[in-house]
Amino acid sequence: MLIDLLSNRSDYVNDVSNMIYKEFVVNTGSKMTFEEVCIYFSNTNSERFPITLIAIEENECTGTISIFENDLKERDLYKPWLASLYTKPEHRGKGVGKKLITETLKVIKKLGYKELYLRTENASDYYRDRGWSFVETITDDKGQKIDVFKFDLNNKKIIN
Repeated sequence: MLIDLLSNRSDYVNDVSNMIYKEFVVNTGSKMTFEEVCIYFSNTNSERFPITLIAIEENECTGTISIFENDLKERDLYKPWLASLYTKPEHRGKGVGKKLITETLKVIKKLGYKELYLRTENASDYYRDRGWSFVETITDDKGQKIDVFKFDLNNKKIIN
């Protein structure tokens, strides 16, 4: 399995846009169009936010993850954020997500950041089991409970 920056693999922008649109736009009731998602992912970067990584196996994009400057407007003091981790259902349980997270942590460290945050509504145990520290639970403007986690690159080793 190869993990690479989407900015190096523009031929996968449509695949990533499809995954993210179905999972994080349609499922959340966002008003963003598919075309807007495609434009967004066509403009991801390698050394400034937003950054998107992809997992490729046998020329298929099997998963994706992004790094945003902020992913929770109620907590703009926390920066940067792991966002939009997604693995295609038929590839789950094969370590795709773990490898995407590991490479994301390496990118963040290379950029000089000491910590990375994330928000989750339903996967707290997944991140806790992988060394992320619980920061707080907040209620967003829609009344939804969100757990915030942090990975401290000073105090935790990145495990491959």
